[in-house]
Amino acid sequence: TNLVCRLLLEKQKITKEKEGFMEIRKASVQDLGQIMQVYDKARKFMRENGNAEQWGEDYPSAELIEHDIDKMYLCMSEERIACVFYYAAEEDEDYKEINGKWLNEEPYLTIHRLAGDGQVHGLFPCALNYCKKISLNIRVDTHADNKTMQRLIEKNGFIKCGTIYVKNGTARIAYQRTDFRAARFAS
Repeated sequence: TNLVCRLLLEKQKITKEKEGFMEIRKASVQDLGQIMQVYDKARKFMRENGNAEQWGEDYPSAELIEHDIDKMYLCMSEERIACVFYYAAEEDEDYKEINGKWLNEEPYLTIHRLAGDGQVHGLFPCALNYCKKISLNIRVDTHADNKTMQRLIEKNGFIKCGTIYVKNGTARIAYQRTDFRAARFAS
């Protein structure tokens, strides 16, 4: 099912978005071409902003996206993909060992490969709000050179927990956000 997510958009962006709302839907194989265009734009932005190493020239590959399509989600703007992200509510192999300490060892949701088209702002909080409806315990990681993502992650309530190493052996800054206390007080 689709979920409408309220965005906090800059005033000039509101006119481009239908009343400031964004639809989030599951990705399909038919979206692959547009998804890869969003990732191409994101890699270009990363290179231009001092983060050439995290995704290089070809990550994520079309084969990887197709393999993970059942865990890929899209933020839609005017019938086009504004943002793509992966989430999984299962243990992440890369998170088993951390040089540091997670906030807890409860089941968690992981967000990976979040990328925007560069046209719409407020996409990270939109994706996060969608994921918070599934789990209040969320983990995410990013490269040390990805200053933009670090700012977004920290601005949205994540706590830096340490360093993890991904499958290719490179380090990532690991973050976690848990709203368990807020949920307990609200009930």
